[in-house]
Amino acid sequence: MIKFLRIRNLATIEDIRMDLSEGLSILTGETGAGKSIIIDGIRLICGEKASPDLVRTGRAEASLEAIFSRPDSGPERADLIRDKTSDDLVLQRSIGGAGTGKAYGDGILVPVKRLKELAGPLVDIYGQNDHVFLLRLDSHLDYLDHFSGTIPLRDDVAAAARELRRLGRLKVEWTERERERSQRLDYLDFQIREIDKAGLRPDEEEELRARRHLLKNAEKISALVEQALDTAYAGDPSLLALLAKLEHALAELSAFDPAFTEMNESLGPLGIVVRELADVLMRYKEKQDLSPEKTEEVEARLSLIENLKRKYGGDIRNIQFYLENIKREHEDLVGIQEKLARVEAEIASAFAVYTAKATALSAVRKKAAAELEKLIEKEIGLLGMKKARFHIQIDPFPLTEPNPDRIRDTGMDDVEFVISPNPGEQLKPLRKIASGGELSRIMLALKAVGKEKDGAKTLIFDEIDAGIGGKTAEFIAQKLKSLARTHQIICITHLPQIASFADHHFRIEKTVAKNRTFTAVKKLSFEERVEEIARLMSGSLVTPAALESAREMLRHHAADARD
Repeated sequence: MIKFLRIRNLATIEDIRMDLSEGLSILTGETGAGKSIIIDGIRLICGEKASPDLVRTGRAEASLEAIFSRPDSGPERADLIRDKTSDDLVLQRSIGGAGTGKAYGDGILVPVKRLKELAGPLVDIYGQNDHVFLLRLDSHLDYLDHFSGTIPLRDDVAAAARELRRLGRLKVEWTERERERSQRLDYLDFQIREIDKAGLRPDEEEELRARRHLLKNAEKISALVEQALDTAYAGDPSLLALLAKLEHALAELSAFDPAFTEMNESLGPLGIVVRELADVLMRYKEKQDLSPEKTEEVEARLSLIENLKRKYGGDIRNIQFYLENIKREHEDLVGIQEKLARVEAEIASAFAVYTAKATALSAVRKKAAAELEKLIEKEIGLLGMKKARFHIQIDPFPLTEPNPDRIRDTGMDDVEFVISPNPGEQLKPLRKIASGGELSRIMLALKAVGKEKDGAKTLIFDEIDAGIGGKTAEFIAQKLKSLARTHQIICITHLPQIASFADHHFRIEKTVAKNRTFTAVKKLSFEERVEEIARLMSGSLVTPAALESAREMLRHHAADARD
């Protein structure tokens, strides 16, 4: 519901403010006073495209602001909430002289299209050239499904469609891989053989680099080993020979002083260490093969590893990880035909499920459409279209194969409202042939019999009374009053029969001062309503009889409302 509206510098409006309430609000005024400009302002705050021509002459920009009652749930509740305790949604928009401007939701700068997302679920506008609902075929389908109560069944169809598309994408993927299967298998076989043949070990590269370091220093290492052996064992004199000579001398000294005996005994472990060192050096010398041929082998192995690293990974562990992955892919490709056959079987099953659900949905729609046609024809007959025929055209498109381009979440039906406004005329698309007034009345009829869960919406009717009068006008007024029990209704009218049913009556006035035109809005008291309805009844010359008739009309409707 719109609680407050402010419009500044829009066309003839300099600055108006409107406090709006629940129920039926009527806007009246002379032709050209600016009633439709107010509706244009609401359209703009709801995100409609702006024209720079709308900015008031001499002003830099137009600005609009609206406060809505925030829905209990949905994106409008979840997004752009600075004060989570507030029940209001504040939308603002400015329009510059070039048609550009800024938009705000709850004080936060947003793209203009975001206004449409936020306000779209809250407001429906039905004007002479603005019946978006009736001009969009998907709206016809949605309306029928809400009326028939098939939304849960349609959700089931949508789930089946999504599953079918998922399987279709999987089939495309496996089919593409099947085309590449032979070439890819050959390539994977080559890579697997190449890596397996190399027989890589995790720490092999580090070991080879250490081995290469030894080979590069072979002469120096050999000389040092020989030198160490000569010093410890083979040289003349050697450590072992000198130790033996020292032990002999100490043994003789022990005869003269027992203290030398203990010193002689301490030399024993030192001799053992020297002998062990000599053994180690000899074994090292025997096992080391530091020939140039060995250097070539190590360099060749390192070159092989470097080549594999460039092709398959930055180190041996990455190469082995890559090998595991391509072995798995190889295994998948070997079994791809079996998987493709399994996917095709699953698609056939899912297609059967989708077709069954979509067929059931179509059957319910057709039954509900027949009932809805009768209700709408009755309603529009009461609204001045007595000879009109209304029909809901349902064109199912048969599905013989699970073509993803034809699988729709909404099922297999194209739905369109068609009408014959006058006897003898063929049924034709409503969106193409109905006049603005007819569209408004049909929309009113749809809202009157519909079952949509949109009680929070504001419904705006711009001159719904075009081309009607008398008893038909009263029927329209009664329908608007009935809708106002569950919706906020804002209606522009020139008919006293409709204006007299209002819960809130606003008069739009145009004045000229200093060669400038100004549009103003005034909420009318009871007596002011009497004068306005009398003006609607008799024109500019308001007679006492017209005043009394207007007063009686208002009292009568007020009494009906109390009853």
